[in-house]
Amino acid sequence: MEINYQEMIFQFLGGLGVFLFGIKYMGDGLQNAAGDRLQEILDRFTTNPFMGVLAGIFVTVLIQSSSGTTAITVGLVSAGFMTLRQAIGVIMGANIGTTVTAFIIGIDIGAYALPIIAAGAVLLFFFKNPKITSFGQVVFGFGALFYGLELMSSGMKPLRSLEAFHELTVNMSNNPILGVVVGTVLTLIVQSSSATIGILQELFATDAISLKASLPVLFGDNIGTTITAILASIGASIAARRAAMVHVLFNIIGTVIFVIILAPFTHFITYLQGVLGLNEPMTIAFAHGIFNVSNTIIQFPFIFALAWIVTKLIPGEDGGIITKPQHLNTTFIEHSPSIALGQAKEELERMKDFSIKGLEEAFKYLQTGEKKYKEKALQYEQGINNLDKEITSYLVELSSKALTPHESEEFSILVDSIRDIERIGDHMENIVELVDYKINKKVEFSIDAKNELENMYRFTVETLKTSYNSFFAKDVELAKKAITNEEEIDKMEKQYRKKHISRLNERKCSGDAGIVFVDIISNLERVGDHAANIAEAIAIVK
Repeated sequence: MEINYQEMIFQFLGGLGVFLFGIKYMGDGLQNAAGDRLQEILDRFTTNPFMGVLAGIFVTVLIQSSSGTTAITVGLVSAGFMTLRQAIGVIMGANIGTTVTAFIIGIDIGAYALPIIAAGAVLLFFFKNPKITSFGQVVFGFGALFYGLELMSSGMKPLRSLEAFHELTVNMSNNPILGVVVGTVLTLIVQSSSATIGILQELFATDAISLKASLPVLFGDNIGTTITAILASIGASIAARRAAMVHVLFNIIGTVIFVIILAPFTHFITYLQGVLGLNEPMTIAFAHGIFNVSNTIIQFPFIFALAWIVTKLIPGEDGGIITKPQHLNTTFIEHSPSIALGQAKEELERMKDFSIKGLEEAFKYLQTGEKKYKEKALQYEQGINNLDKEITSYLVELSSKALTPHESEEFSILVDSIRDIERIGDHMENIVELVDYKINKKVEFSIDAKNELENMYRFTVETLKTSYNSFFAKDVELAKKAITNEEEIDKMEKQYRKKHISRLNERKCSGDAGIVFVDIISNLERVGDHAANIAEAIAIVK
């Protein structure tokens, strides 16, 4: 029988596209139905590694992508919301959660794919309720997933009669390492282990590949899916890169273990297939599930060892920041409002540190243009936003309690100061964006402009430090100095603006340089205003 290669390739690629769309659309629908709380789930329910595993499973089942869960986890580690050890548990759970897709594929309902798509379309286009349309997304994606599989299956059937493919599968049966490499490369290309496992299930169902040859490919699929975490960690903190490395290491160790025991594992899966009466796709799904669950059970006791290994593989100071509150104990709200206020003030001190360090990193980015300083500044800004939200929620809860007149005054000043520091964080972010514009547009400052920016930057940060010291030490003299400095910053901003206009007129710098320069000194002037606001509070809280 002559093979129509064009039809085979088109059916396979088209089916793969529909399949990937189905998984993505179904995951989006589930995510919409659950609400945009995935990061919160991972953030709050990872108090220990075991809870991390459960959170990883739950979120991956929701979004139908272990790569997506791992990418979110890497982001949370990078932003300081999660420690490396917490992340390891989530990554293990994500590997288990992704097996659900393989089990869904194992259900033989391909013949009903088109009616399921039609039902999903009805829910999507004839109802306005967001919950119903989200459910319609899930149903439509579910149907598309199976329709894509049917197309891929039709496209792959002729592979059985291809001599080259037959030789490849025989070689993979004799050489498991080759199978692992094939699975890894295929997943690297497709960017979805669910897709490559779906392809494997269909190949096995059409007798194009034996179970012994397919299992190493299955193990390789799990290694290939780690590329998403690696990409997510590029340019991130050392802790985030270590989290991505854990994902790679976890799957490689599991693969090595199962390649060593491949023969007995193959016999065990064959035995299960016979005893449970499994069809071919469900057999692969069980193999995938058993591999990931067993791998997690084997490596779970060694989480500390994995953390130690990746720390050695990726050396250096972590430099990550912990953006979670460290002092907000809700017990004190009920029993001791004064202590609760003290705890909020301790977190405010952390916000203060983030704002100073963030401004310093933003200035380094302005001077050097190196992305690492930008990433660090944005981490601090994110930390300020997170602490702002957490401290404010804490104080809102505290506001319902009976406070003394002095505590009420302190409460009011804390709320105002939180707002001022949060705004300082926004100006820090504005400066980073202006530096981005400067780099992208290849804007160059004159020597005079650089010197003026450095002078104003250093004086503004010094004023901010003086303001903070006056606030936390309740020092009136320091507060007066900060307010006087702020008046100097205002004068400096006006003076430098005039000088820069003169340089523009004399064509010593470009129009783009003028825009960036003026906007940066304007943001620094606003930082000075917020520093003065914080210092002025000392007249009340002393």
